[in-house]
Amino acid sequence: MQHAQNQYVIKISCPATSGIVAAVASYLADQGCYISEMAQYDDEGNGRFFMRAVFRFNSDASADLASVEQGFEDVAARFAMDWQLFSTAKPMKVLIMVSKYDHCLADLLYRFHKGEMDMEIVAVVSNHLDLRPMAEREGIRFIYLPVTKDSKARQEAELLRLIDETGAELIVLARYMQILSDDLCKQLEGRAINIHHSFLPGFKGAKPYHQAFERGVKLIGATAHYVTSDLDEGPIIEQEVQRVDHSYQPDDLVAVGRDTETVALSKAVKYHLEHRVFLNQDKTVIFR
Repeated sequence: MQHAQNQYVIKISCPATSGIVAAVASYLADQGCYISEMAQYDDEGNGRFFMRAVFRFNSDASADLASVEQGFEDVAARFAMDWQLFSTAKPMKVLIMVSKYDHCLADLLYRFHKGEMDMEIVAVVSNHLDLRPMAEREGIRFIYLPVTKDSKARQEAELLRLIDETGAELIVLARYMQILSDDLCKQLEGRAINIHHSFLPGFKGAKPYHQAFERGVKLIGATAHYVTSDLDEGPIIEQEVQRVDHSYQPDDLVAVGRDTETVALSKAVKYHLEHRVFLNQDKTVIFR
């Protein structure tokens, strides 16, 4: 989907009932559109229906997206739809937040340069200066917002101003080691992704991989999730795991953890960039 100049994605969620797929497909066909990809899911637990379709205008059709959107309002009203329409020709604006760990930022930048991530990185924000050289050698604006107990509210207000100024549509916490306030989490709901080490049992606090070593874990994991005011309990987008054994020392576990974190985060970001993720109460529906 990298810069597919004439393709569009429509996301729909609504109460489950008969005729939704037929209505959407028929409407798009009547507008001279060709559907190249479609996926749907019916959550029988809550009676909610989810649908994602990728379409383009046929070569002999007049590409009038505004009229397509306007006319679709009647279809949406009939089924009480929540819906969004996106053009794949426009990269999503992304703001990345970091602290001192560089592996997630480095991985995202690498994938971006390789064409895997259809995004425009508008800024890198950090509460430390360690990764400033990495951002600036890529020509990316670096913004230093150190956070203390006294400055937290002021710096979060500045962050929101920056998000508004840059038009950032997605915020990626690429190992940003600072807890966001409940108010900020609510304002970023559904558009901020965090990466977190995930173990069974859970190891909170400092040096989680060293704690894992002391307990003899057999599995290293990482979870990418949307940010909520419930710390590290937001809707899960992607999880990665890798088996380890008794021979792994703490530094080995840290290395494995870096790998799982970068893979989980990059997949989650890519799913979001391609409009594949739907929030479904405390869970997600993802059409891969």
